[in-house]
Amino acid sequence: MTLAVVASRALAGIAAPEVAVEVHLGPGLPAFNIVGLPDAEVREAKDRVRAALNHARFEFPSRRITVNLAPADLPKDSGRFDLPIALGILAASGQLKVEALKGHEFAGELSLTGELRAVRGALAMALGAGGAGRAFVLPQASAAQAALAKGARIVAAQSLLDVCAHLAGKAPLGLYVNGAAHAAAVYPDLGDVKGQAQARRALEVAAAGAHALLMIGPPGTGKSLLAARLPGILPPMTEAEALESAAIQSAANAGFDPSRWGQRPYRAPHHSASSVALVGGGSPPRPGEISLAHNGVLFLDELPEFQRGALEALREPVESGTIAIARAARQAVFPARFQFVAAMNPCPCGYLGDASGRCRCAPQAIARYRSRISGPLADRIDIKVEAPAPRETELTGQPGEGSAPVRARVAAARERQQARQGKPNAWLGPRETEKHCACDAAAAGLLRQAIARLSLSARAYHRVLRVARTIADIAGGAGVGSAHVAEAIQYRRLDAAL
Repeated sequence: MTLAVVASRALAGIAAPEVAVEVHLGPGLPAFNIVGLPDAEVREAKDRVRAALNHARFEFPSRRITVNLAPADLPKDSGRFDLPIALGILAASGQLKVEALKGHEFAGELSLTGELRAVRGALAMALGAGGAGRAFVLPQASAAQAALAKGARIVAAQSLLDVCAHLAGKAPLGLYVNGAAHAAAVYPDLGDVKGQAQARRALEVAAAGAHALLMIGPPGTGKSLLAARLPGILPPMTEAEALESAAIQSAANAGFDPSRWGQRPYRAPHHSASSVALVGGGSPPRPGEISLAHNGVLFLDELPEFQRGALEALREPVESGTIAIARAARQAVFPARFQFVAAMNPCPCGYLGDASGRCRCAPQAIARYRSRISGPLADRIDIKVEAPAPRETELTGQPGEGSAPVRARVAAARERQQARQGKPNAWLGPRETEKHCACDAAAAGLLRQAIARLSLSARAYHRVLRVARTIADIAGGAGVGSAHVAEAIQYRRLDAAL
């Protein structure tokens, strides 16, 4: 007998095809084979399924069993196929009615005693099952995450026996309802940072328009503190944004914590991270740091210390908001609409320009250090600002402005952009920039002088216009004036130093 059971959605992408588990019981000597490009975790399901069925007092067929994971050209990984394989064997051997499986999708890893263990990607799979109109049966430990999918019918179970009793109609399991209230997002407060008036202003402008930001300054001046407080001044996440970010994180190895629902991601990988760790990859392809930062912030501290290839891989996603992972046997496209923030020292020792005069770096060493950031990548960073060492009066004085008033100004500016063009200013294309960021005659003349003196590229020209439009939005102005353009230009004056 051959039987197909809808198992789950593949995790290579959010819109990946579903996987069907086909079980065939045939004549011949007893054997248990799994085909369909299974990896080691899936191949080991044979022992887990056999032990779980025997422990639950089911009869394990003494015939040749062939399990086909279709489609055959899609690599299969993780232990989530254990439950569908076990149910397929029970139905194919007549111990469970085939009709009971209709209208369901299944995912779950089995212990040797038949208990169900949590699976990776529960939210992504629940979205697929809900879109197909099927109920999704999965372990109790993954139900809270899967229940975040709006409209999905989630059935949570503790063990294989619970699932079989539910399908047989002897002990039906009700739909899972997550009664836990989501806590309000809590972020570090911007008031913790003392001094750095120019860097704080640049951070507010970057948040208001979703612009990329680079801070340059000696160690210990507050660059990392400022970056960590950027999520706290961004507007609250919409339900669609929260769902997108959670679905991507659920497909990663670390999974998604439902208690962090609605909190903007903040990713700060170490400078030893490879290009695959940043942009994603592997077999099957998995999202990298830039996708895990979707709708949030990606912070790269000590930017010149990152591998050159890893930094160059950021060029396209910084502009496009997506990353296409292409391998010989598999291609995947992940969303990567993140806000890019970076920090670096002015020289290898970090103290160039310090009043103490302790920097002894040679000009050639400084040039080599800064040249690790390529011109094309630096050109894509809208705002570059210095973060000098704070003065004594600033360190011992009163705290600066907190996150709440800054967040209010940022939210108001974002609302103006949404009403005008339906997206933040940093996401505008060239034609949209010319339409929505047009400036008056005085500002246009100032911009022409900046292009000549700073040798701005066509990309930099458009980015200056977008930043100027953001500054005008913060001020509540209807048009872009010379003061707005002047501030936007001064955020590009460090281009020549990189």
